[in-house]
Amino acid sequence: MTMTLLWITMVTALPTVLVGFEWYKQGLSLFQVISCSVLSSVLLLLYSLPASWMGVKSGLSYGLLARQVFGLWGTRLASFHAIWLMLAWYALDAVLLADALKGLFHLSWSAPFFSAILCMIMAINNFFGFQGVANFARYFAAPLLIAWVALTFFRAAPTCPVSALTVTHSNVSFMAAMTMVSSFVIGFGVWGNEADYWRYSKVKKSYVAWSFAFSLFVGEVIFPITGWMVARLSGITDYTAATNYMNNYSFGGIALFAALVIIANYCAANDSNMYGMINNLENIAPVKQKAGVFGLALLSAGLAYWLSTAGSAQSLTSIASLNCVILPVMTVIMFTELFIVKKYWLKDNDISAVLPLESLPPFKWPALIASSIGVCVGVVTAGVIPGLGSWLFGVCSVQAWLSGGFIYLLLRFLQVRRAAPASNAAPG
Repeated sequence: MTMTLLWITMVTALPTVLVGFEWYKQGLSLFQVISCSVLSSVLLLLYSLPASWMGVKSGLSYGLLARQVFGLWGTRLASFHAIWLMLAWYALDAVLLADALKGLFHLSWSAPFFSAILCMIMAINNFFGFQGVANFARYFAAPLLIAWVALTFFRAAPTCPVSALTVTHSNVSFMAAMTMVSSFVIGFGVWGNEADYWRYSKVKKSYVAWSFAFSLFVGEVIFPITGWMVARLSGITDYTAATNYMNNYSFGGIALFAALVIIANYCAANDSNMYGMINNLENIAPVKQKAGVFGLALLSAGLAYWLSTAGSAQSLTSIASLNCVILPVMTVIMFTELFIVKKYWLKDNDISAVLPLESLPPFKWPALIASSIGVCVGVVTAGVIPGLGSWLFGVCSVQAWLSGGFIYLLLRFLQVRRAAPASNAAPG
């Protein structure tokens, strides 16, 4: 139950409600929101199970697992990507929290400065370790969040007639809706370094599967649907105004209670972000925890200041689109090696070996080449590069994962086949 509730806080937050407002604004029908959210969650589940099982089965961190596949500098590159992506989420969470509090209490404070200050405040808990992350999520943040979802959903659902399933104010094709929804659902729900968290879980596949399925159903299906229904009722699409309306609709205007739920959720999510950043920073270079936390919080504060000026809605879309591609491609290559190449081609079931740094080559080229191709495919088809918006196509994350995984299997097949005659010729 602890991991289930922890994962709910990691894939569910106020943005998964607010994105429903954005999808209503873009003209998606309720049917498109429901079906595309479910399909995207299924795709994410298919990725998440092997990604987390690497940690469950081996007990190793993401960085240590990456050594087996990427080599010395390759594993550091994977850790670097994990750090900057989580840094972006950490900063964005602070921006979104600042927007939410400004909307709830009608504050006139400077959003950039407020966001930067919140980054530093949210890191205070992490100066004293990460032991309280799971308990905080289990006993406080997750139950409050689930209660809010249930209350809002069951109040809004009866107000939507059957005609709302198909009636829309804009003509959006199903494929266009799938592209839009999948970029957010997968981009928000994927972490890439799932192994860092699930290495502490029970070694039981059904437990891991049900934990992910329930978390994704709540966070990536029910929340966006709720946001869409409330947007239909109110006609509001601005994030700050939407937060205030959600408070009035769900809690009768009791801003303090709404703020408590939102603060708890964002703090729990950023505890997990900071934990992941510290784990990956230690894989690059030895660092004292307090110094690492302070430095990362300071960097995120600067980034939050900038993101706040860029606009939270656009920042959320861009970060989610990159997040579902860059680190997950490397993770797909890792579990392809550990669960396919190593198990079936090399007949080796041990994935828990910790390879000393001095024994590693600088790069393992099949992994580097395949991950580079996969990332390029995903980023280009995500439409986030200025001037390449017309290249936005399909489900960018899945296209990236399949490209990287297929190229890696091909390169490893050639490598294993080339090595076979040499091993057969060796004196026995």
